[in-house]
Amino acid sequence: MSINTPQQLYKHLLRCIRQLPGEAQSYYRNYVRQGYISHSDETDPERIQQIISRALEDAEWILKKYKKE
Repeated sequence: MSINTPQQLYKHLLRCIRQLPGEAQSYYRNYVRQGYISHSDETDPERIQQIISRALEDAEWILKKYKKE
């Protein structure tokens, strides 16, 4: 799956959250929403790709963290 826009990232992260335990889902849903809102005024394409890349790495780490528990 190729994620190229903030909207695609947002939807992808919300789908990832469904894999987390129920008690963690609301926290991460709010976290993703706040991150999306705080970066909504970003216009530099290079910076947007950096944010997307970092968010995907963080999401992967969080999913692995919860799968170990």
